[in-house]
Amino acid sequence: MLETIIISDEDIFQQVKLSCLIPTMIEGIVGRQIVKQFAINKAITTETHELQQAADDLRRLNKLYSADETWAWLQKYHLSVDEFEELAATTVLSSKLAQHLFADQVEPYFLEHQLDCTRVVMYEIVLDDEDLAIELSYALQEGEINFYQAAHQYIQDPELRRRGGYRGILRRSELKPDISVAVFSAQPPQILKPIVTAQGAHLILVEELLPAELTQELRYEILSKLFGEWLKQQMEQVEVLTCPNAELAHTSNAIAQPVH
Repeated sequence: MLETIIISDEDIFQQVKLSCLIPTMIEGIVGRQIVKQFAINKAITTETHELQQAADDLRRLNKLYSADETWAWLQKYHLSVDEFEELAATTVLSSKLAQHLFADQVEPYFLEHQLDCTRVVMYEIVLDDEDLAIELSYALQEGEINFYQAAHQYIQDPELRRRGGYRGILRRSELKPDISVAVFSAQPPQILKPIVTAQGAHLILVEELLPAELTQELRYEILSKLFGEWLKQQMEQVEVLTCPNAELAHTSNAIAQPVH
């Protein structure tokens, strides 16, 4: 039985290759270099307070609430303090570059896709038996049972059952087309007739339809989407060169030349 295993950088890289993660790694490297190059071209820099905020956000995201937890996390992922700061800096540069390129496009995008941003507050029960769904639908319409009672009786998933079938606040794009059409044509509060899909027969209570609203969260989501699409386009236009005589350099020395 092995008592000690020594793992080298080459071992790690070989495992990355065997795990078929090289394309993902190269994509990350190229993306980071494109952000850095465009930030330089646009004279976008990072301020100390921005880096501190990004570092704090990273710690909160990873539930690192103490210095000991932070050190343990860095050791787990083999990151130095300087590399953690580089991660924070890349986050700040990406955010500022996204703002620089697309801040004025968020509202036009929202207006163009406003219909897709309409939301619904809904509850759902999915049954395998269509006949049972029809029978239960009649019982709900006649008031013989309410939706909450039906959810507790027929939903198998414990968490969803506890919520009475509550699916949350969903956008049109988060629903299958046939369900979306019925849901957003409803007159809330309304229980829809069973909708049959490959997943089963859906009984849906449409509690409320919410008009599209450009919240801060949605603004950030649109900005991220526009920036992500732009970055993907940039990555498709660059030539990536690697060092043929040093395998490890494939992941550390990829050269990306952004197209302006």
